[in-house]
Amino acid sequence: MSPFFAALPLSVALAMSGPALRHDVAIYSGMCDASAAVALGADHFVVADDERNTLLVYRRGEPAPVGTVPLWKFLETKEDKESDIEGAAELGGRIYWIASHGRNSDGKKREDRHRLFATEIVPGSDPPTLRPVGPQYLRLLDDLMADAALRPYRLGRASKLSPEARDGLNIEGLAATPDGRLLIGFRNPIPGGRALIVPIENPLEVVSGARAKLGAPIEVDLDGRGIRSLERIGSAYLVVAGPPADIGSFALYRWSGQARGAAPQAIRARLGALRPEALFEVPGTADVQILSDDGGVEKNGVRCKDRPPDERSFRSITVRP
Repeated sequence: MSPFFAALPLSVALAMSGPALRHDVAIYSGMCDASAAVALGADHFVVADDERNTLLVYRRGEPAPVGTVPLWKFLETKEDKESDIEGAAELGGRIYWIASHGRNSDGKKREDRHRLFATEIVPGSDPPTLRPVGPQYLRLLDDLMADAALRPYRLGRASKLSPEARDGLNIEGLAATPDGRLLIGFRNPIPGGRALIVPIENPLEVVSGARAKLGAPIEVDLDGRGIRSLERIGSAYLVVAGPPADIGSFALYRWSGQARGAAPQAIRARLGALRPEALFEVPGTADVQILSDDGGVEKNGVRCKDRPPDERSFRSITVRP
């Protein structure tokens, strides 16, 4: 176990429809800021660190990563010049990744965070690894600001604020739809206390160089929270909801995916001290794995992200919602 989490409780109680279910917390090393993840088959998954331009591949149940996917050359940046990758979704054999598209915490513009790109599994790789495919897309923020249906949300103004400021701009969720679209989930803004979702109608064309076509915006009631992760599970979606800033509570919801219809239903889950920011379905099971962004967790006054690389780790739980 990572010494960073040695003092933390190794279980979390989650209450679904009946008595509380107890799940062990798994510890994975190599990064703190687990911000987006996708399953690579039943045994492996890949994780983005929102402060690094390298993906890590893990085997479920093994603490240390079994592979790395450096992205900085493809992204035309440096390894430690963060692109703030916050969401991921598998669609049509490709994994799409989206950055926050927001400013830094000081409100300074950071164009490195304006990215949407795709990867694919390298055929025959064992353990599985990824490679970039197609060009990265750098104009999504322009598309969002120019879209007539999104003008009431004042995203142009939001993009000039700190991502955690009231009505700032911060993207953290990405999910695939059955008909080949992507859904962008916003952590911020939260218009009228409802979380914002914007569809991308042509993701395959976007990472081939075409301009993005955006669908009608969707608002969902997550009890005043924004979206931290969004994933299609079966015929519905699971949503990790959290505060737009650092202070507030997290919750798990099931959403039909319909713009009009029943409101998202809260799944009674006590997430304890976790800060969940990624989830994915474990293939071949009814389980969902949830990852915690633990970069800000302190031990002896030192944040995880500020500790030596061999002391960095994040927590994960597996639930059956």
